[in-house]
Amino acid sequence: MSDIVMNGAAEAGTARGRASDGRRLRGDASRRTVLESATDIASVDGLDGLTIGRLATASGRGKSSIATLFQSKEGLQLATVAAAREIFTALIVERARVERRGVRRLSALLRNALDYSRDRVFTGGCFFAATAADVDSKPGPVRDAVRTALVDWYGYVEAQVRHAIAAGELDSAADAEQLAFELVALNEEANSRSLLLQDERPYALAARAMRERLRAAGAAPELLSTLDA
Repeated sequence: MSDIVMNGAAEAGTARGRASDGRRLRGDASRRTVLESATDIASVDGLDGLTIGRLATASGRGKSSIATLFQSKEGLQLATVAAAREIFTALIVERARVERRGVRRLSALLRNALDYSRDRVFTGGCFFAATAADVDSKPGPVRDAVRTALVDWYGYVEAQVRHAIAAGELDSAADAEQLAFELVALNEEANSRSLLLQDERPYALAARAMRERLRAAGAAPELLSTLDA
């Protein structure tokens, strides 16, 4: 009899576990769906423009379900930044890692960044360019999250410049910090100008300027093929 009771309890526990797993999977799927809309809204209207009501309308979800998923507006904003960072990393950084460190990977990173903005992965162009302008003078966890994502991006670009210098692919006298700053600035200007003018030409201009800047720093033309306009 005790074995029967124990087996029954075990089966009930397994069933409850399966139900719990199912609820978690549905919750994860709902969260991903909502965050797809959230990242798009924030890329246009900034993180301050991201409200539970607006998101409910855009995603087709109820306000109460969104509030349950994220608890607060700040929780929603932080989750949105994290979701956008995953996309940014996958499309720009991870895709470039097939190239060896140095000029090849650097040029791939820059091309990926231009394409990510040009292809409007987010309606408002680069998510982080849009949200940085929104939160740069507003201290708190949301600004910290945006800043951390951008600092890591800037640092990764600079690291590739340093690898290229160490490998002899760029002049030993090149200023890595300055060069990385200029390359990132060209990308950000292309994003901003393309959005304002509704024109893709700024991306070709930026790619050409990046290529010429790297050639002036000593890069061999064959290492820069991904930046051919």
